[in-house]
Amino acid sequence: MLIAIPDILDADGVARLRAVIDAADWVDGNVTSGPQAALAKRNRQLPEESAAAREGAAMVLAALGRSPLFFAAALPLKVFPPLFNRYEGGEDFGLHVDNAIRIQRGSEFRIRADLSATLFLDDPATYDGGELVIEDRFGPQSVKLPAGHLVLYPSSSLHRVTPVIRGVRTASFLWLQSMVRDDGERRTLFELDEAIQAVAATNGQGNPAVVQLTGIYHNLLRRWADA
Repeated sequence: MLIAIPDILDADGVARLRAVIDAADWVDGNVTSGPQAALAKRNRQLPEESAAAREGAAMVLAALGRSPLFFAAALPLKVFPPLFNRYEGGEDFGLHVDNAIRIQRGSEFRIRADLSATLFLDDPATYDGGELVIEDRFGPQSVKLPAGHLVLYPSSSLHRVTPVIRGVRTASFLWLQSMVRDDGERRTLFELDEAIQAVAATNGQGNPAVVQLTGIYHNLLRRWADA
């Protein structure tokens, strides 16, 4: 399931985050690459152990925690601390797939990467190129969102970032392990949750149909979740 989630950060939130990360020292993006990705990756990144990266990651995690839509779509169990990258001057990231297991450097924290996410931090009008192209079951999906908006997609998807030929593209990216490993089951739960919210908005949370549908949702989550 590929879903765009608007307004993870508002304009002020983006500005506060950019004030933290823009002043930091950026390094070659291959510091977090696996062998295959390193062949295709040309960008810069904040070192994950840097003070700016840690402060920025905390800001992104707090914003994600305030988004009911993010929670409903991802059903997160564990989230890898968000990282930050930057593309300019023709830099790109060729077609690749994310590693199945992500290990935080210098710690025992690890996750199974079920979902990947990119939080865009630049106005798309300020740069050319830089689209995130995700190979979906319906074909390639090109994503370039407003600053503060996030796209969530299966980590198993082949994806790439097209060359940035004007301006600068800055983003936060992260991986997460979902309580529901299977993408199809996770999609079903998300669509059911959306339907429940729509019925409840019209008929109220106490409506018998809403109560019954909510019970079905939680019984499916009980069956499929690993928490």
